[in-house]
Amino acid sequence: MAIPMYVVDAFTDRPFAGNPAAVCFPEGTPEDAWMQRVAAEMNLSETAFLQPGKDGYGLRWFTPATEVALCGHATLASAHVLWETGRLKPAESARFHTQSGLLTVEWGRNRMTMDFPAKPPTRTSDYDDLATVLGVAAKYIGKDGTDLLVEVESEPVLRAIRPDFARLAEYRARGVIVTARAERQPYDFVSRFFAPRSGVPEDPVTGSAHCCLGPYWSERLGNRELVGYQASARGGFVQISVHGDRVHLGGNAVTVLSGEFHG
Repeated sequence: MAIPMYVVDAFTDRPFAGNPAAVCFPEGTPEDAWMQRVAAEMNLSETAFLQPGKDGYGLRWFTPATEVALCGHATLASAHVLWETGRLKPAESARFHTQSGLLTVEWGRNRMTMDFPAKPPTRTSDYDDLATVLGVAAKYIGKDGTDLLVEVESEPVLRAIRPDFARLAEYRARGVIVTARAERQPYDFVSRFFAPRSGVPEDPVTGSAHCCLGPYWSERLGNRELVGYQASARGGFVQISVHGDRVHLGGNAVTVLSGEFHG
């Protein structure tokens, strides 16, 4: 069976940057094990599986190792494909029914905007050894229910981190967000995201992490409108607008591959 498949670089306006995601349109209702095998075959940080419904699309996300409950860049990539291929018109919202509830994306001439749940972190003393594993001094350690958040002293400190991935994988969290204030405009803060427990040692640009980073930096900087830069090897940026229990995450995407999957 030939299944439409796309690879999209998300949170970037040029190819070979941002975070690549595969977007798959399987027939019928695929088995979980099959979707996991496809994600392992694609070997990207996320593969999105979309199924059309009466009021939008069902959407699930798989890393090469496991299913996750929330993913930003693969949602952005999915919306991009729907508009680019004519499955949706620009005036129509992309509506996704997911494990994290209804997620919507709006098309815009300058960027797409996702409406996601806000996940502000709570300070914790349960992970004091995390700073040692990262090899840094921590100004703050918190948890948002899914991920751990560590603020470090500066952007150069953040960029220099070389984590012990084996030890990071022992923490019972989807991943570890590390962040610091940005040294240069137009960015307000920088971050990196490590998720070896989920099969992704370092994610290039993590939209869902900004559900935590947005509220965190909004409180500290006194600003609801923020721009975050994820300082991975590929790099990418996220526009953020904090609205109470929701965050709006903006970005662009570029299709780099389209074809058919046979499996």
